[in-house]
Amino acid sequence: MSYFVPPCNYGMAEYDLSRSGQCHQLNFPFLERHNLKTVIYLSHDEPSQPFLNFLEDQGIDLIRPPAELADIQRQANSSMSEAEVLSALQVILSSQYYPLHVMCNFGHQRTGIVIGCLRKLQGWNLTAIFEEYRRYAGSKVQFLNEQFIELFDTDLVRVPLDHPNWL
Repeated sequence: MSYFVPPCNYGMAEYDLSRSGQCHQLNFPFLERHNLKTVIYLSHDEPSQPFLNFLEDQGIDLIRPPAELADIQRQANSSMSEAEVLSALQVILSSQYYPLHVMCNFGHQRTGIVIGCLRKLQGWNLTAIFEEYRRYAGSKVQFLNEQFIELFDTDLVRVPLDHPNWL
């Protein structure tokens, strides 16, 4: 009998768009059932070799924020830079990458910021956005992340013509 164990903080954000924390070998059968085309890896840590092998075996593309964007974030001493969020959203908003999975170390801070900014772009009210962010962040809620989402300028996002139907 096979067991399908989702990664920590796993959730469906939209149709064919999922989110989570780090994926481990125990989670691979679960992810395999999603027929993923792309994974956005928001952590600055290197992905584990077993995870990289899994992606290669499944033909899943791995997208990471460019290193220079990470340097901007480190200099600003914040969770994420605006440029990193915009980079991730450009991928999320392009149907060519679907089915798509977004992940970071634990699936609450960096992933929460990106999904929160996506929700703002979708026109969600801040109360609903913060409720979703807090549900995944649990006791690790960071006021600065909520402030980042609140102040995020959706006018900076270029929505491609091939955007998903749910936008």
